[in-house]
Amino acid sequence: MDKKVFERLNQLAISYDIVEHPPALTTEEADRYIEGLEGVRTKSMFLTNKKKTAYYLLIMDDQKQLDMDLFRDLVGANRIRMASSDSLMEKMQLPAGTVSIFGLLNNMDKDIQVYFDQEILSQPILTFHPNINSKTIFVKTEDVLRFIEDLGFTVTTVKI
Repeated sequence: MDKKVFERLNQLAISYDIVEHPPALTTEEADRYIEGLEGVRTKSMFLTNKKKTAYYLLIMDDQKQLDMDLFRDLVGANRIRMASSDSLMEKMQLPAGTVSIFGLLNNMDKDIQVYFDQEILSQPILTFHPNINSKTIFVKTEDVLRFIEDLGFTVTTVKI
């Protein structure tokens, strides 16, 4: 599954570092394998509104807690919740535990709104799973944004 990610990064001449490790289902677990390396440990959350008519990918520091009410207000939705595993598979073709910006490669409908907590955008390097939870990839922040925009998505910055 991650082959597509690396092909696209190479196509865009985006450099990256990668750490292979045992599968990690949580950010806390993944953090243990990359301790001491430079880069913001990100948490990628795939969210939806109550009626499943809008989908959101929110990227933030994995040490932060999401205030769902605040995010709901920021995006102007009535209710926000974590999207189901079925929605994740339908929209990003990913199983739970592998959500990241790289799942946008699989969203042909371009119907996921992408949000970044502004706090992490000032950091030089961000980390993600490259559509598989047995690897962590380190990418320069400006390259992450370029990658997303090249796919045809717009990044919205929010203060969480």
